[in-house]
Amino acid sequence: MGLDDDAREYHRSDPPGKIEISTTKPTNTQRDLSLAYSPGVAAPCLDIDADSERAYEYTAKGNLVAVVSNGSAVLGLGDIGGQASKPVMEGKGVLFKRFADIDVFDIELDQTDPDDIIRSVSAMEPTFGGVNLEDIAAPECFEIESKLREEMDVPVFHDDQHGTAIISGAALINAADIVDKDLSELDIVFSGAGASAIATARFYVSLGAEASNIVMCDSSGVITAERAANDDVNEFKKEFASETAEGGLADAMEGADVFVGLSVGGIVDQEMVRSMADDPVIFAMANPDPEIGYEEAKNARDDTVIMATGRSDYPNQVNNVLGFPFIFRGALDVRATDINEEMKRAAAEALADLARQDVPDAVVKAYGDQPLQYGPEYVIPKPLDPRVLFELAPAVAEAASESGVARTELDPDEYTERLEARLGKGREMMRVVLNKARSEPKRVVLAEGADEKMIRAAYQMREQGIADPVLLGDRGEIESTARRLGLGFDPEVVDPGEDAAADRYADRLHDLRKRKGITRSEAADLVQRDSNYFGSVMVEEGDADALLTGLTHDYPKALRPPLQVIGTAEDADYVAGVYMLTFKNRVVFCADTTVNQAPDEEVLAEITKHTADLARRFNVEPRAAMLSYSNFGSVENEGTMKPRKAVERLHDDPEVDFPVDGEMQADTAVVEEILEDTYPFAELDGPANVLVFPNLEAGNIGYKLLQRLGGAGAIGPMLVGMDKPVHVIQRGDEVKDIVNLAGVAVVDAQDE
Repeated sequence: MGLDDDAREYHRSDPPGKIEISTTKPTNTQRDLSLAYSPGVAAPCLDIDADSERAYEYTAKGNLVAVVSNGSAVLGLGDIGGQASKPVMEGKGVLFKRFADIDVFDIELDQTDPDDIIRSVSAMEPTFGGVNLEDIAAPECFEIESKLREEMDVPVFHDDQHGTAIISGAALINAADIVDKDLSELDIVFSGAGASAIATARFYVSLGAEASNIVMCDSSGVITAERAANDDVNEFKKEFASETAEGGLADAMEGADVFVGLSVGGIVDQEMVRSMADDPVIFAMANPDPEIGYEEAKNARDDTVIMATGRSDYPNQVNNVLGFPFIFRGALDVRATDINEEMKRAAAEALADLARQDVPDAVVKAYGDQPLQYGPEYVIPKPLDPRVLFELAPAVAEAASESGVARTELDPDEYTERLEARLGKGREMMRVVLNKARSEPKRVVLAEGADEKMIRAAYQMREQGIADPVLLGDRGEIESTARRLGLGFDPEVVDPGEDAAADRYADRLHDLRKRKGITRSEAADLVQRDSNYFGSVMVEEGDADALLTGLTHDYPKALRPPLQVIGTAEDADYVAGVYMLTFKNRVVFCADTTVNQAPDEEVLAEITKHTADLARRFNVEPRAAMLSYSNFGSVENEGTMKPRKAVERLHDDPEVDFPVDGEMQADTAVVEEILEDTYPFAELDGPANVLVFPNLEAGNIGYKLLQRLGGAGAIGPMLVGMDKPVHVIQRGDEVKDIVNLAGVAVVDAQDE
C-alpha cells in the first residue's frame, strides 16, 4: 500500500481517530462515582462559584487547550471546511499530548464570518486554559486572533502565524551568529505575504531586525509603497511596503543576506541564490516542496550557505512542533492571560541556545546517527529532542511572570521537577539524586576516558554541576576528541602512561595482590595498560571518590579490577547489580540482575539490605519481596526454601527496619488486591518496590521483560555492596545513562 492508503488504515482502525478521553481518578466503587458526580461534585462547584480561579484547582482547565479551526486554510489542502479538517486538528492534539502532556479538545467550526467565530470561541472560555487557532485563512485570522486576545482572559495563539515565526526566528539568531552578521544589519527578503509571512517579519523585527531592511514579495512582485498607496494590497501587507525596492522576487534577492520563503515550491533558482550577499541564509519553508531544493541551494555557490526547510529529510527543519506544545506548557503552568511578544522572544532565544549545546545520543539515534553539532547544518534543535520541554517551558513561564501576564508564580527548581515528572517517573527520580549530587560534587573517574561518550558525559557532568569528572586515557587523544566535539571545555585528564602517581599505584596494587600471584612488574604493567586498575587504585587511595567503567568492556572483565582492589564494604560480603525500573506511577528496584549467578539465602538476605539502602537514596521507603514461583510454602523444594530462609534471616536481623516477606510470586508482590485479599498475613503494607530475584537468570530476564514489554524506564545497573562507589556501565549505554550513574556515584560518595 502507498502512504495515502496506510494513513487511511491508520485513522480508521478501531477505535477510529487518534484521541480519546480517559479518567484520571478511581471510578471502581459506588463511593468513587458519588465523589466524581452526584452528590459529591456539588462541593467543588460551589467553591468555584465563590472563586472562579479555583477551577484551576478542581478541574482539568489548567491543562486543557482548545484547537480551533474552520478548515479555511489547511496546509497543502486549502479551504476544505471544518469537518474535513478534523483529522488535522486531532493530530494537533496528539502533538500537544506527546510533547508537553497537554490535553486537547479539537473544535471544528462550520463558520466563515470572523464575528461568528469570535463569538463561538469566546463563549467557551470557562472550559479551556488556552486556545490554539489553526488553519484559518488570512486576512480574517488576524482579526480573529486580535479580538479574541482582547476579549478572553486565557492565552490565544494562532500557530500558523507565530509558530513558524518563532522557530525560524531561533534559526535566524544562530545563522547570524555563524556567519558573523548582526541582526540589525541583515537585508531580508520574504517570498509570500500571507499570515505566516507577515507574523514572521514582525517577529524578526521584535528580535532586532530593522523593518526598513525587510522586502516582502507576493505573487505580483515586491510590495512597494506605490502599491500600498493605490490600495493594491490589504492593510496587513501595507505594513511591509518598501520605499526603495521594486520589481520581482529575483530583483529583491540581489544582494540580500536572508531569503525567507513562505510561498510556493520551485520559484527560486540557483542564479537567484548566487546573486545574494556573502554567506547567505535561505529559509525555503514552502511545503511539501520548498522554494528551492536543499542540494540545489547548497551547490549554487562555494561559500557558506545556511539552508533550512520545512522537511524532515534535510538538516534544519523548521517544524512548529518545536514551539506550540512548550509555549502553551509554560503559559498554562503560570495561568497566563496571554501569550505576548516577550514570551515568544523567550521561546526563540531558548531554542537558539539549546542548539548550541551537546546533543543527547537518543536524539542522534532517532535521526539515523547523523552528526548533530552546532553549525550551518544544525542551527535549530530537532523536534524529537526531549530537552526542548525543559528549556522552552521555563523560559516562557519566566517571561510571562516578568511581563505581568502570569496569575501564579513558580519556583524554577520545583517547576523543572514537575516537567521531569511529565516525561516519566524515571526522570523525576533521577532529579532527586542529581539535586543531591549538586549539593556536594565529588571527583568521579571515567576509566575509558578516550571514548567519545565518556568525554561528552564528562562535559555534561561539569555543566550540570553534579561531579568533577576525571578522564583516564591518552591525553592527546582525549584533548583532540574534545576539540573535535566542539564542547568548549578543558577536561581534567590523567594519562596512566605519564602520570607521576603510576609508580605509587603500582606499589599499592602489588601490596594488595602480591599473595594472589601478582608481581611488582606485573602490577606496574596492569596500572599503565589497564585504566580499570589505575582508576580502581586511584579511588582506593582516596585520590578520587568514585569510578565508572564498563562502556567498552564485558561486565565481568570491567568488574574484576575494582573487586580485587577496592573490594566489598565492611558490612558486606557480596556485591550485586540493581536496576531501578520506572513506570508511570510506580518505581521498583530489581536485584540481582548482573553479578550473583546462584545466590544462597545468606546472599539473598544481604542483597535485599543493600537494595533497600539504595531505594532510600532515591527517597523511596523500601518494601521488599523475595520472588519465586511459589507463594508462602505452596511448593516445597530447595529452590523455594532459599528465599523463604532469607526472609527468616531478615526478620531476625535487628538492623532491618523495612517490611520484607516471601517467598511469593511476582504478581502477589506487586498487586495490592492479591496481597490484601489472599495473603492478609503478609508483612508488606503495600505493593513491593524492592524485588529480589532467586537467581541471576531470573533477575536478568525479569528486568529486561519489564523494560521492553512493560514499557519501563531502566536506570542502572547500580552496583551495591562495594567499599567505595563503583558502577559498571553496560556496553552500548548512552551519555545520559553515564551521567545518571555518575550522579548515583556522587551520592554514594557523599554518604561515605
